[in-house]
Amino acid sequence: MDFADSPIDAQFRAQAREWLAAHAPVTRGRGRVAWPDDATLVAAAREWQSKKAAAGYAAIALPREYGGGGGTTTQQIIFRQEEERYDVPFGVYEIGLGMCVPTLLALGSDKVKERFVARAISGAEIWCQLFSEPAAGSDLAALRTKAVKTGENWLVDGQKVWTTGAQFSDYGLLLARTDSSATKHAGLTLFIIDMRAPGVEVRPIRQLDGGVEFNEVFLSGVMIPDEFRLTVPGGGWAGAMTTLMFERLNVGANIGLIDSSTLIDISRRLETSTGRASDDPHVRDIIAQAYLNDRGLKLLTYRTLTNLGRGQLPGPEQSITKLVIASQAQLIANLLLDLRGQEGALVGSALGDGWEAVERSWSFGAAMRIAGGTDEILRNVIAERVLGLPAAKRDDTTRPFNEDAA
Repeated sequence: MDFADSPIDAQFRAQAREWLAAHAPVTRGRGRVAWPDDATLVAAAREWQSKKAAAGYAAIALPREYGGGGGTTTQQIIFRQEEERYDVPFGVYEIGLGMCVPTLLALGSDKVKERFVARAISGAEIWCQLFSEPAAGSDLAALRTKAVKTGENWLVDGQKVWTTGAQFSDYGLLLARTDSSATKHAGLTLFIIDMRAPGVEVRPIRQLDGGVEFNEVFLSGVMIPDEFRLTVPGGGWAGAMTTLMFERLNVGANIGLIDSSTLIDISRRLETSTGRASDDPHVRDIIAQAYLNDRGLKLLTYRTLTNLGRGQLPGPEQSITKLVIASQAQLIANLLLDLRGQEGALVGSALGDGWEAVERSWSFGAAMRIAGGTDEILRNVIAERVLGLPAAKRDDTTRPFNEDAA
């Protein structure tokens, strides 16, 4: 691929830069919070999303008929690069636009696409993803939330956990068990769920840092119309893998973790007992490795986005992106906080520019090595589906789920 702007793309970049300079809001340092628990910031995110949609910048590579910009994947990348220069609200729509909408476009009927995609792009509706359960995290196929067909509807009962942004969401993607007599992977179905429907109860989970990014969701007799079913009954595992591949593609650019540029910037400004941090050989080694990782991941992401523009779905190689980004962010954050010595225990904002991102990566980086697939799960995916190595032997993939769940 040629990553230099073509004349057309250079013109688009100039237009995007001019538009952002005129319209990007000032959020006083809080815009880059991934999932604010402040309803005021959520409202600000809605307003920003609506502005982008009206100007054709909300989903640049998606067709105009669904509310997108009708542009190219390259232009989408360019706008993302320019938008990242601003302290604008983000996170609220990343699950919807990065994971749910691509899944709807890949799996949904024309009626589903017409009903949901444009409203998600415009910011009118927020989406979440309801996959994990108390007893089904890394082993997602062990989930127990059940959906039973009743006429033209499905009756859903169960519990989900770690659902990001559920308290503000209008709709979500729900993975549920529709056949307990099938093997655990074969008995699942993917649905759209109305988060305001009777029987849906959302309980925010208060985190150690005071935030409420995650939620428990209890489902008691929730009715889902069959037209909200995205896969054939029993085809939910493949549908969920489609969503997770989009998640792993999306995660690197949007979770707000630090990369080599942050390390370079802070280490140049940070004085330690032995001199400037960037002059330390150990720090320079980590800078070099982090830069190489960032460059490789950027090229991998660009390649995947180009393939998406050609109608190809992201593949298992996206597991590499999440695996490297989360572990690297944690490594960099630990290094920088160690270099600050006792001051590293202070709240990030008290340490100066850039340190809030370091603090977030220190606390959130560990969680990202679990959420959306643990390091171990991702290594298995890479080994088996990218490198073609033999799969581990398992006997729970051939027995009916109700035998294991009994």
